[in-house]
Amino acid sequence: MKNHLLSTLLLGAVLSGTAIADEAAMNDLEIAHTAYTAGQLDIRYAHLALALSEDDAVREFASLMIRDHTAVNAEAGALIEELNVTPQDNDLSQVLVKGAAEKRAEFVELSGKAFDCAYAQNELGYHQVVNQTVGEKFIHWATVPQLKSLLEDALVTFKAHEAHAEQMVADLACAS
Repeated sequence: MKNHLLSTLLLGAVLSGTAIADEAAMNDLEIAHTAYTAGQLDIRYAHLALALSEDDAVREFASLMIRDHTAVNAEAGALIEELNVTPQDNDLSQVLVKGAAEKRAEFVELSGKAFDCAYAQNELGYHQVVNQTVGEKFIHWATVPQLKSLLEDALVTFKAHEAHAEQMVADLACAS
């Protein structure tokens, strides 16, 4: 469940063409801000899927994203409160927000299977990049043990979401 916090952060970067690997190391407050922002953005995508999709599998996945991201964001919020810190806005968070707005604009122009496939493929690509970024970047950059633990736990969930999204793409028979 903790994975979804970071999911959305990378999706926006992927969608906007930003290479996460090229980002300079972020501090804990920037990681926290980016992760929270990413979670909120993925929740918005999921709400859009619930509004536009009639496919049961897509709707189930979207509900899972809302549940998990909301839970992770609540855990992150509790950690921020416990540590009495303020997350720090950064270039990656801003790119994610911009990319997500552009992606939502694309999504609302679609319907039926075209929307379902676009959403499913977006979620698959997003989780692939999230898993790589969390595993190879954020966990290594984090210096606060509680944040590192949250990220490690989230990665387990992210990997499950990636597998779920991959199956959803296959089941929908989406063109590559």
